[in-house]
Amino acid sequence: MFQLTNTVSVVIGGNGVLGSAMAAALAEAGSKVAIVGRDRDKAKRVCDAIRELGGEARAFPADATRKPELELALAQVLAWAGRVDTLVNASGTNSATPFFELEMDEWDRIMDVNLKSVVLACQVFGKQMVEQGEGGSIINISSVSSGPPLSKVFTYSASKAGVNSVTQFLARELAPHRIRVNAIIPGFFPAEQNRKILSPDRVEAIMRHTPMDRFGTPEELKGTVVYLASAQASSFVTGTLLRVDGGFGAVTI
Repeated sequence: MFQLTNTVSVVIGGNGVLGSAMAAALAEAGSKVAIVGRDRDKAKRVCDAIRELGGEARAFPADATRKPELELALAQVLAWAGRVDTLVNASGTNSATPFFELEMDEWDRIMDVNLKSVVLACQVFGKQMVEQGEGGSIINISSVSSGPPLSKVFTYSASKAGVNSVTQFLARELAPHRIRVNAIIPGFFPAEQNRKILSPDRVEAIMRHTPMDRFGTPEELKGTVVYLASAQASSFVTGTLLRVDGGFGAVTI
């Protein structure tokens, strides 16, 4: 039920901390994995690690905020593997700039990476799935800050709320094509982009709000991404915002 043999998965932002863990999970389940990201060297290192574990992966450098580069990446993936069955949108960036100090260039940068890239990738790779006519799975990466929003990350929260909306809109639009569209809502998985806002006071507040009383590890997203990618395991699941957050979303006071 959780085998992905003879499938091809594209992971946008697969060279990041969470993206690379999910890419490895897809490969471990038997999928060929295309790592799409701007940093060629990081993407190649992720591919090398996957191959060392017996998986199959290849890097395709591209800026996910630029549609022509994604279209070129798609053409290269098709030349390599012939199809696309799963798309994971895992690109992300953050900033702790206070609201009244926020400049529009920073707003645009975060929105481009976190939301525009999702829309463009779904257009490019989702269209390929439609044309194949055999269904597929799109998995977007949202955040617990998508609603209610977290303090100190105004633009990030707004962008991830947009990801939720795009996910549920496309779930409706693509259901007739048997393409399932879901989002994972991770809790707190400390990575380079958010460590700068994790002051001791903020960590204490997060732990008070997390029943499991700890941060998540990237490996704890593996089962969820394989589940959502599997046409057998999650065949009737679409439009879902699936939390992997240690209970963060279940707590009020």
